[in-house]
Amino acid sequence: MVIAYLRISTSRQHLDNQADEIRRFARSRDMNIDRWVTEIVSGKKDQRERKLGRVIRQLKPGDTLIVTEISRLSRTLTEIMAIMGRCLEKQITIYSTKDGYAFDNTINSKVLCFAFGLVAEIERNLISMRTKEALALRKAEGVILGRRKGSITKLRLLIDHEPDIIERLARGESIRSICRGYGVSTDTFLKLRKLSPRVECAFRYKQLPAPE
Repeated sequence: MVIAYLRISTSRQHLDNQADEIRRFARSRDMNIDRWVTEIVSGKKDQRERKLGRVIRQLKPGDTLIVTEISRLSRTLTEIMAIMGRCLEKQITIYSTKDGYAFDNTINSKVLCFAFGLVAEIERNLISMRTKEALALRKAEGVILGRRKGSITKLRLLIDHEPDIIERLARGESIRSICRGYGVSTDTFLKLRKLSPRVECAFRYKQLPAPE
């Protein structure tokens, strides 16, 4: 199956331009588009909450996903890498028409993904560095930093029960249900997801992450 994925904010003209670009690419490769998926959303929205997440879950080994640009998948490199990694894991080929990239199970694709991963890691480190610099500046200005003790205690509770939380997420239990069980807010749970890649993996893919 060949899926064409289009994402825009509001401009209809931009949508038509993406569709024309993908049609030209498909004709040049003698490919038939089996399904068009269009979203009018912000790329910052979690891919699991978008049509894209459902599409990736439905695709099978050997299927193809076509976009005009890799940036159509998301606005953050970290999210793009998660999506690409999931597709490669399922042996789904991604074509980016304007970028000229083809991500499949070949060595070249894996090297390219590794390069993207390095850039994503640099992006995360830069964000962390800027955050630390901003906090240091605020501290120098006399601003009192830190969370309330109660919020730290609740986050610590989730961290201490991480294995149980991962298993429950992998079984498909909702975040709200887990939060009710531990007596914490969904905001506190979001902090755990940001801290723990294994929790994030279980949440995104509803399966146990690989052992460390």
